[in-house]
Amino acid sequence: MSAGESFYLATPIFYVNDVPHIGHAYTEVAADLVTRWHRQSGDDTWLLTGTDEHGQKILRTAVANDTTPKAWADRLVNESWLPLLETITIANDDFIRTTDERHETAVKIFLQKLYDDGYIYSGEYEGYYCVGCEEYKQLDDLMETETGDYAGQLVCKIHSRPIEVLKEKNYFFRMSDFQQRLLDLYEENPTFVQPESVRNEIISFVKGGLSDLSISRSSFDWGIQIPWDPTHVVYVWFDALLNYISAIGYGTDDENFNRRWPATQLVGKDIARFHAVIWPAMLMAAGLQPPKQVFGHGWLLVGGEKMSKSKLTGIAPQQITDTFGADAFRYYFMRAISFGQDGSFSWEDLSARYQAELANGFGNLASRVTAMVTRYYDGVLPAPAEYSEADLAVQKVVADATSDADAAIQRLAIHESLAAIWTIVEELNGYITIQEPWVLAKADETRARLGTVLYTATEGLRALAVLLSPVIPGATAKLWAALGAEPVLGGLTAQVITDAGTWGQLPAGSAISKLEALFPRIEQDDVPA
Repeated sequence: MSAGESFYLATPIFYVNDVPHIGHAYTEVAADLVTRWHRQSGDDTWLLTGTDEHGQKILRTAVANDTTPKAWADRLVNESWLPLLETITIANDDFIRTTDERHETAVKIFLQKLYDDGYIYSGEYEGYYCVGCEEYKQLDDLMETETGDYAGQLVCKIHSRPIEVLKEKNYFFRMSDFQQRLLDLYEENPTFVQPESVRNEIISFVKGGLSDLSISRSSFDWGIQIPWDPTHVVYVWFDALLNYISAIGYGTDDENFNRRWPATQLVGKDIARFHAVIWPAMLMAAGLQPPKQVFGHGWLLVGGEKMSKSKLTGIAPQQITDTFGADAFRYYFMRAISFGQDGSFSWEDLSARYQAELANGFGNLASRVTAMVTRYYDGVLPAPAEYSEADLAVQKVVADATSDADAAIQRLAIHESLAAIWTIVEELNGYITIQEPWVLAKADETRARLGTVLYTATEGLRALAVLLSPVIPGATAKLWAALGAEPVLGGLTAQVITDAGTWGQLPAGSAISKLEALFPRIEQDDVPA
């Protein structure tokens, strides 16, 4: 596969104050699916994820647990965040930690440039600070509680915890200088911020006026020191945003940086403002291109509330994968939720989709077809005779699904991509029901027709294996092996995904083997309540 255009996708880096929940895993799977698709399309693809390890919240969490911030971060990364990637089969190319030396070096180079060019100055700031968000808040970001432990106090709307009033001498970034340039960027590139609801919110925010940004703290020392003033550390968000360029060699490896940048940034909508306002302004100040796109996806809701450890609505990914497996986890969240919108998780919906779509829809189809080739042709794929209208209809569905799925991925409509691919599953199941190969197998005069039907169904499975490999890599690898495809076509992930709809790739004579259930039946007693 030749290297196509550069496609660099970055997830947000996740805060190590706690263990991951399925909201984090949702972002990781979406990013992984999209980059797997681009990689199989021949693009020069790079997937970055990682952890955000500085700031006051980490310091306080570590102290509360009687350890150092670095020891806390090391433990969380090694015991929780890296294992998460294995649990849900993430094929990331890099993992950045903001405590990495390469990151600290890049941050200092970037800061020094902005300081030398006059974009950073010192001043005094007083404001409402939320430690949970690591962010100064405006009054409309806060609310006064009437009941509970914090009755009568101003609390953050996101964390429902009291804010602190801070006053300190800080260094400031001249973000207000970039208001018009940001508005021009949004107008000239309408897809820079997506989906539309997030874009509208961002434009409204910037039109309301931008203040300069406090980018240092002197009240604690857990962070990267300001190069020209070691009594200050860099504000955690300013530090964290730079991971997207520190990981690809900003300031130290120009060749790799120029090869990769700019990135597509996949973030939760609650942090879109940092990525679509502060981040491009920082890059403009440094004379760098803004990101290619910032896509702010919706929240996962449980019982109508955003997934949250502090509110005890957090569900660990292993709670799902231990019962349903990694493939089902990946499929469910990418299919059941319109990517970009909020989506509700329930065990009932997961269980129903697993049974109807994966076990009965796709898994049973694969088992039936391979079993019939094994039974009626001793596991040797028959050659098709003349194609009928029904066969040609299958070929058209496969071709259309491939192009529709690719178009949907390009605009990050992941759910639409899966819906397009699933038309093949539905078409093949209907085709087999109507063609009745078990009836055709009873007479010699319909033997040629049986061969055509089973070739058509098997070749349809070949296309499905390729198209679904970024989604359910474990199950499709088993299917690829059962189709005997590797000896004649090569490895599954080496297949060009945009060519999956080209008919007739699996040659007659391929060795087909019977396939065990890809998605075994799960008893309701095994499903967590």
